[in-house]
Amino acid sequence: MAELEHGTAYGKEIIERIYDARMIRTWYRDKPEGWQLISGLWSPLYIQLRALTAHPDILRLIGQRMSEMIRFRIPEATQLVGVAFAGIPIAVATSLMGDFPSAMTRKLPGVRSLSDLDRAVAEYGEHALVEGELKSGDRLVIVDDLVSGFDSKLIAAAQVTREVERRALDNVTANHVAVVFDREQGAQQAAEQSGMHLHALIRFRSEGLEWLKDRMSPREHEVIRSYLENPQAFQSRDVQKTLIREAQSA
Repeated sequence: MAELEHGTAYGKEIIERIYDARMIRTWYRDKPEGWQLISGLWSPLYIQLRALTAHPDILRLIGQRMSEMIRFRIPEATQLVGVAFAGIPIAVATSLMGDFPSAMTRKLPGVRSLSDLDRAVAEYGEHALVEGELKSGDRLVIVDDLVSGFDSKLIAAAQVTREVERRALDNVTANHVAVVFDREQGAQQAAEQSGMHLHALIRFRSEGLEWLKDRMSPREHEVIRSYLENPQAFQSRDVQKTLIREAQSA
């Protein structure tokens, strides 16, 4: 079980298979111009796990390992709540492999903050914020694909809490979040400050990137590591143009 706690027993196989399926994409291998993220930042790295449903073998493996992690780290867990949309198939796979009941959050367009959630709740009225059965005494685990910051997970937790209140359930907690990847860009600290607990199958910067070292070119690996440590250093257009030229000539 010590291996499970540190991720070394399963993490390398999972991240290699995700990378080979091109759900982890880099500017060097896949798209020289890189990606403009929702946050406004330019990135040489893009992780998109919504395609997991097209790879049942990988999804099954993730479900198995997620269920083991939850049983080991959160033994009191009684039910999973998948975050729409990317977290839902992961929660379902984990449910099937670990025999957990599962539910899912409703996707609320335009909600990017807790104040946005207040507005959406007012607009939705009596509509459910969580689809699926919940019961008094539940110890819920929120399941998603990855985490960079922690704001979206706080919104999901608030959405669950408000649904619990709407249904007048008693003694329900939703203070654990389980993800496949933690990009290690401040989410762990934000979770602790919020009184929540973050659990990741793979810590991307300190573990996952090392496991991908044999699959990436040395330059690709170097740039991705530097970016994860300091994204702001890559926001200069001159830096981006240099990287684009490198990828195009590779």
